[in-house]
Amino acid sequence: MNIHDKATTQPAQSHPYVGMWVTADGYIRHNLLPNGRYDEARGRRTSAYQGRYEVRGNHIDYWDDTGFTADGEFIDGVLHHGGMILYREK
Repeated sequence: MNIHDKATTQPAQSHPYVGMWVTADGYIRHNLLPNGRYDEARGRRTSAYQGRYEVRGNHIDYWDDTGFTADGEFIDGVLHHGGMILYREK
């Protein structure tokens, strides 16, 4: 993956996935910020993980500030990531 290929990457500010995504039980919360950063909370741990992300079409790549990488797919308005299903917070 070429993280510098901006021709296929939507700027974070313009993609429809910016905002809060949560698991059905509310335990995992991904806040996709408009500046291309994310903040993940787990249970009572706010900001458990932070880093940057890029969206290409319906695919999202995450780069945690500690060096961990992950990805996911938006399918029918639902985020599938690391075996979890996250829904847009209403």
